[in-house]
Amino acid sequence: MNYQPKITPFNLSWDPFIPNPAIIDKTPSVRKFVKSLEEEGKDENTKNQAEKKEVDRQKIDELVKKSNRSIISVSSAFPWNIFPSTIDVEESRVTFILRQFMTCQTHSVDIKDISNVFIESSFFFATLQIVSRTYIQNDIKINYLYKEKAKRVKMIIEGLRTFIHNDIDTSNYEIGELVNKLEELQTNIPLE
Repeated sequence: MNYQPKITPFNLSWDPFIPNPAIIDKTPSVRKFVKSLEEEGKDENTKNQAEKKEVDRQKIDELVKKSNRSIISVSSAFPWNIFPSTIDVEESRVTFILRQFMTCQTHSVDIKDISNVFIESSFFFATLQIVSRTYIQNDIKINYLYKEKAKRVKMIIEGLRTFIHNDIDTSNYEIGELVNKLEELQTNIPLE
C-alpha cells in the first residue's frame, strides 16, 4: 500500500494586510474598506500631481518674468556701418545680432558667463568687446557705437554681473528702478 500525503492548495500571495479576493466578495464591510483605501490612494496621487503642476507653473512664470525683459538695446551707427549690429541686454543674458550683406548671426551669452567688458574709444565712436567663458571665439566685438551708449551698456552689464554674483533677484524691480540701482552701484563702487 502506497501512502501519499494529501497536498492542500493555499494562497502563496496571502498578505494579512491585503484581504483575499474571495473574502472581499463575501463581506460588504471589507469591500468598503478596500474601496476607501483605493480612493484615498487616488486622492493622494491627484493631490501630489496638482501640487507639482502648481510648483512648475510658478517656476515657469518666474523664468518668463525674468528672462524676457530687455533693459537696453543699442545699434551701431548707420552711415559708418551699412549693416548695423545690435546689442540687446536682458536681465539674464546679452544677445548680439551681427548683420552682414544678406546674412545675420545671433549670439547669446549669459550674464554669469561674461568675464570682462572692454571699451575702445576713438574721437566719436567706441568698440564694445565682451569676453565670454563659454563662447568658442572667446570674445565678441561691436564697432561704431556712440561712446555714451557704449559706456551705458558696459555699466549695465557690469552691474548685472555684480547682482548675479551676489545672488540678487532682479525680477522684483521694474526696469527703470533696476537701471537706477545699477547706476547707483556703479557710482558707489570704490576704486582700487
